[in-house]
Amino acid sequence: MVKDINHDLEFLAQKAEPATEDDKQVVVDLLDTLRAHLDGCVGMAANMIGVNKNIIVFCKGQKQIAMVNPVIVKKLAPYPAEETCLSVPGSKKTIRYNDIEVVYLDADFKRQRTKFTGFTAQIIQHEIDHTRGILI
Repeated sequence: MVKDINHDLEFLAQKAEPATEDDKQVVVDLLDTLRAHLDGCVGMAANMIGVNKNIIVFCKGQKQIAMVNPVIVKKLAPYPAEETCLSVPGSKKTIRYNDIEVVYLDADFKRQRTKFTGFTAQIIQHEIDHTRGILI
């Protein structure tokens, strides 16, 4: 189900709770909401739809991918970036890494370990920041 975008900065600044298999519907709702906003959005975290769980979704080419409880375990090649966000007005400068490796559960709650590069890596870092209460 497509959900409204949350703009409550106090809520968005909270650290997310770990997700469990009881949160499978949140994954579905988050993917549905991302797909509804593809014209101006490439990633979302669960807190952006009002759910304080450690779940993100993002675009990789034409696919939308979900990550549950993602953790970046390796990051290489830092670079300066400037980002905007659907939930937070304005833009912010930050440091991102071109190459990352992430351990996470997929939408079926199966453990994965995957490397990402470039813009996809940047999106993932931005959304993981959301789960940590870091607003861009």
